[in-house]
Amino acid sequence: MNTPHETFIGIDVSKHRLDIAVRPGEAMWSVVNDASSFGALVKRLKALPPRLIVVEATGGLEAPVVAELAHAGLPVAVVNPKRVRDFARANGQLAKTDQLDARNLAHFGEAIRPPVRPLQTEQAERLAALVTRRRQVIDMRTAERNRQQTAPAGMGDRIRKHIAWLDQELAALDADIHQCIDHNPTWHATDEVLQSAPGVGPVTALTLVAELPELGHLHRQAIAALVGVAPMNRDSGRKRGKRKTQGGRANVRSVLYMAALSATRFNPVIREFYERLLRRGKERKVALTACMRKLLVILNAMVKHQTPWRHPATAA
Repeated sequence: MNTPHETFIGIDVSKHRLDIAVRPGEAMWSVVNDASSFGALVKRLKALPPRLIVVEATGGLEAPVVAELAHAGLPVAVVNPKRVRDFARANGQLAKTDQLDARNLAHFGEAIRPPVRPLQTEQAERLAALVTRRRQVIDMRTAERNRQQTAPAGMGDRIRKHIAWLDQELAALDADIHQCIDHNPTWHATDEVLQSAPGVGPVTALTLVAELPELGHLHRQAIAALVGVAPMNRDSGRKRGKRKTQGGRANVRSVLYMAALSATRFNPVIREFYERLLRRGKERKVALTACMRKLLVILNAMVKHQTPWRHPATAA
């Protein structure tokens, strides 16, 4: 139960503005979404003080204000927008404005109590930014290579020059990422542990280090749910629906998919598990998703105990 003095804050983030709602009560205000206004916002929020501040994940627009609030010691939870929209509809709120969204975020925080995001160190923020930028550069290079095949006369040279520049930028990002990891003993050890598993390469390992810091700190069910590879029941009465995965961290899930695909060929444990599922009549996609979950659980245990991969035949 809420105590009388518990306050919940919802912050709706748009490109140029932050809408803030306080619950309980009707207090609302707006500020410019700019670092120059964050100091006054922190001071006002600390005066309340909030039990929880809830912000939607909005493709990175929320990152500066979330970092500022977290560094000020305020409890911030970043939540999936779909969960908040579903919560609003369940409460009969169909209209959508920035002010209503802020109120709904505050209500969501009071009712659901999502977990507070751990404060990232400056090093961790830099590593995450480098990994994100690396992914963006690869996407741009892929797009340019596709355009090159159908480029009109005279455009081919320009595209080739841009691809060459992107190759250089990618090499520079890789150097910075490896420097970040090598200068942090914990990350370096985790990176080595992860890459010892057949199927897990450098890209998978660095993505897990940068974007899944909870790896090794949660139990197997929690880490699978966090990434979005835990099957959810879809049952009602006597009806038994297909279990499906949903939500989670898309970037982590993407590299984990490629790692699991490789592991079905080169990792003896995952390969045997995959083939056994296929023999039992499972669809390949379903079997591969199960392999993603199994591989993640294995990696979670390896990182927890800082134990590199050992082939089952040589394991004690």
